[in-house]
Amino acid sequence: MLPAKDRLTICFAHVAYQFQAQFEARATGLASFQVWNREDLAARIGEADVLVISGFWNNDLIPKASKLKFIQSISAGVDQYSKEGLAAAGIRLASAQGANARAVSEHALALILALARRLPEARDNQARHVWRGMIGDLTQREDELGGKTLLVVGLGRIGSRLAQLGRALDMKVIGVKRDPTRGGDAADEVVGLDGLSGALPRADYVALTCPLTPETTGLIGAAALGRMKASAFLINCARGKVVDETALVDALRHKRIAGAGIDVTQEEPLAADSPLWGLENALVTPHTGGETRSYEANVLDLMRENLERLWRGETGLKNQVV
Repeated sequence: MLPAKDRLTICFAHVAYQFQAQFEARATGLASFQVWNREDLAARIGEADVLVISGFWNNDLIPKASKLKFIQSISAGVDQYSKEGLAAAGIRLASAQGANARAVSEHALALILALARRLPEARDNQARHVWRGMIGDLTQREDELGGKTLLVVGLGRIGSRLAQLGRALDMKVIGVKRDPTRGGDAADEVVGLDGLSGALPRADYVALTCPLTPETTGLIGAAALGRMKASAFLINCARGKVVDETALVDALRHKRIAGAGIDVTQEEPLAADSPLWGLENALVTPHTGGETRSYEANVLDLMRENLERLWRGETGLKNQVV
């Protein structure tokens, strides 16, 4: 059972997000504190009944969390949590699915537009004070999105909104969904995971917005990349391990695909010696797809909704995981 409001303590744990300040501004009367690093979290987690966290989480913290009853994850992805370990300790878990759906879908579209309009090259030329001339080779010229095919792998909230944005730009959208019979209205066509192989050669842009699961780990490897058009682009706003990074680097180096917009990598931060840094046909952003000035407020709304459900004795949480 969650403690009563006058006995509840919330711990916010993040390296940058201003959860504590924004929560205090809401004047809820609930006790809370914020930690800014892993060391302070480990030292103080025993004080918390509720934990709002993502990147700092380590399953070794469970034995130290003697009071903890509920974790509101800051992220939509929850692969870092041991669901069995939390359940055994009586700790509930909910994701932040949907909190950054607008931001991530818009970021994916921004990567698509940047690659289509050759904006990374323009920025590099600006830094070198180079005014590029007009291009005669049609395959190397800037392009437009209307009439192109966007393949969205993962039609959850993020993927569905990206599909809507693509259709608004007159793109044909094919969605890949675990259950293609439900919730695919945003796309023109929906297939299951078993239909991905057949859809890849039809796509001009392949956007990954799926969760990391055993089925999606390594989903885009050498075989999948080999089925893409040489003129196609890969966009990854899902998780780094959805893509075989070695195979992607090889495909980019040998121009087997035109390019890639990459917001997530297998290891983060991306190592300084990663070949992705130096590839002209790769646009890398540092896992900022979900960044938005509204993020704290969105997560706090989710947390408060779930706390109210727990206080009412309800078993179901919003975005429930455990």
